[in-house]
Amino acid sequence: MTLCMPPPDQAVIARRAAIAAALRAIVPDGVIDEPTVLKAYESDGLTAYRQPPMLAVLPETTAQVAAILRYCQAEGVKVVPRGSGTSLSGGALPLADAVLLGMAKFNRVLEVDYDDRFAVVQPGVTNLAVTQAVEAAGFYYAPDPSSQIACSIGGNVAENSGGVHCLKYGLTTNNVLGVELVMMDGEIVRLGSRHLDPAGLDLLGLVVGSEGLLGVVTEVTVRILPKPQTAKALLLGFSTVEGAGACVAGVIAAGIIPAGMEMMDRPAIHAAEAFVRVGYPLDVDALLIVELDGPAAECDHLAAEVEAIATANGAVSCRVSTSEAERLAFWAGRKAAFPAVSRIAPDYYCMDGTIPRRRLPDVLTRISELAVQHELGVANVFHAGDGNLHPLILYDANQPGQLERAEAFGEDILRLCVEVGGVLTGEHGVGVEKRDLMPLMFNETDLAHQQRVKCAFDPDLLLNPGKVFPTLHRCAELGRMHVHGGATRFPDIPRF
Repeated sequence: MTLCMPPPDQAVIARRAAIAAALRAIVPDGVIDEPTVLKAYESDGLTAYRQPPMLAVLPETTAQVAAILRYCQAEGVKVVPRGSGTSLSGGALPLADAVLLGMAKFNRVLEVDYDDRFAVVQPGVTNLAVTQAVEAAGFYYAPDPSSQIACSIGGNVAENSGGVHCLKYGLTTNNVLGVELVMMDGEIVRLGSRHLDPAGLDLLGLVVGSEGLLGVVTEVTVRILPKPQTAKALLLGFSTVEGAGACVAGVIAAGIIPAGMEMMDRPAIHAAEAFVRVGYPLDVDALLIVELDGPAAECDHLAAEVEAIATANGAVSCRVSTSEAERLAFWAGRKAAFPAVSRIAPDYYCMDGTIPRRRLPDVLTRISELAVQHELGVANVFHAGDGNLHPLILYDANQPGQLERAEAFGEDILRLCVEVGGVLTGEHGVGVEKRDLMPLMFNETDLAHQQRVKCAFDPDLLLNPGKVFPTLHRCAELGRMHVHGGATRFPDIPRF
């Protein structure tokens, strides 16, 4: 591992057997302490970095989660929450002196209310399973990350995941109504409600995207939507990336908000087509997939509008889906783009940054120049409608120095995103991958205020340490005063 993580607390590691025994008293059949089995948890989707946890525990009830956290806080033991482990930013990377809290057994859909359009699910339910649970009644769950067959709703809440349809329907934060959250001291709280925009402080908005630093989610109330009457996709090929980027801007400028608008460059197109064989054009430098949904007449009208805008911006090919099967085929290649690149490189490093749409052509040109500079390949797949880039850096981890070059290439891409007015992440989160780049976007005062929020929820800094913040100050250094039972700690010390 080339990444620096907090040094393990050897005193905690020395108590490993006692900690395992105490956790078994809480979850009799859910504690894993065998080194060979723990290796299954040594990394998440960012597989370049690996570290087996000290222990893993798999609770089944909210009461067990509360008891585990209460015990760990009392004993000063760090906790790393984990869903399905599909995080691409190292958000679920274990620590050598921490308990990994696996939420996979929280896998039930608890309630569905079609009249009020919500579903209550446990955090281990996969993203796609929510839609599968309600589709027979004509409903679906809008956020759809490419990993939706595997990623969990709890992880989606932690990272504020998006997907190809987030342009029109929003990210996870726009589709979550409430959560049940267990605090580090074992307190169980409910944030949000079963309707939009409850009164009071928006603590739910604070928790969604908090990357497991504030508490452990044990229940999620999500918004479900009626399936659109019609959905139609256009497959648009361009001879230049600049033309595709101009088309994206033209569609949005015309007041058209597609359900999804995705772009792939030539390497990604070829890899995806070889992988799924859906008929992507191979003689173009950029491919746009634009999906429109709603009443049939509206879809037909907007499809004609989009095709005209594409033609005006140099589109050299256009296919409009004529059936549901063909629409899904158009998306199959995009959904499979990440695994597809494994056909052209042994390893890839998936980046995540967001830029203003108008800068797409410039940024893609700069990324190509950086590829030459770092002597590595790159395939670009991204949510063109909202400027969320996913460059896939191609490398071979078995070749000395290539991982380090891939990391440097990725860092340069993220610096470029911020330079052109964008941000470090769109949907993958900060985790450990972007942690040390946070000062590019935030000054010391900004980061200190963010860390004060962390202290308010987790005063002993035991939840998912080493993530998000490049330098995690102790709460006392930030001026936090802990009050318990109406009294401060060490009341004889003067305070200012």
